[in-house]
Amino acid sequence: MKRALLALVLLAGCASAPRVRTDNAPGVDLSSYQTYAWLQLPETQSPLVRQRIVDTIDHTLQAKRWRRSDTPDVLLAAHVASHEDQTFETLYESPQWNAYRGADAPSVGEARAVVQVQRYTVGTLIIDMLDARTHRIVRRATAEGLVPESPEKINAAIDATVPRMFENLPAATASVPPGT
Repeated sequence: MKRALLALVLLAGCASAPRVRTDNAPGVDLSSYQTYAWLQLPETQSPLVRQRIVDTIDHTLQAKRWRRSDTPDVLLAAHVASHEDQTFETLYESPQWNAYRGADAPSVGEARAVVQVQRYTVGTLIIDMLDARTHRIVRRATAEGLVPESPEKINAAIDATVPRMFENLPAATASVPPGT
């Protein structure tokens, strides 16, 4: 019973959404930018995951009226990193009461410790936005969380996380013809 409860608690902790952080360069007016181009696509083990990340970033920016352009205001560079991690959980099973082991009073056995190791992969997605003229970073968004095991869950995590990385990015104000 205790083990089942611990497993549920651990799974609930693993189900949390990735942590998203953004950092804007001081003094930069992000609302002055309207177009973008890719400087560096993310390197991933799977070309399908790479394409999902790029497509989701494109879709998210275009929903904010940003447009891809051959003469962009901003260059995008995306990076993916991951590392294996583990946690150790020590559970103690309650002591056994041994009634009347040849003595007048019950005796208490020792508690037994059980150690469980949980291994998991932590992934980080970093999206840098660079001013196309100066090549200085004007914004960085990072997302870090547990990497799901199935392709379907990885795709769902990308679809849910990437838009959060651009929530505070101002929408483009002027209409820019596509492909300019």
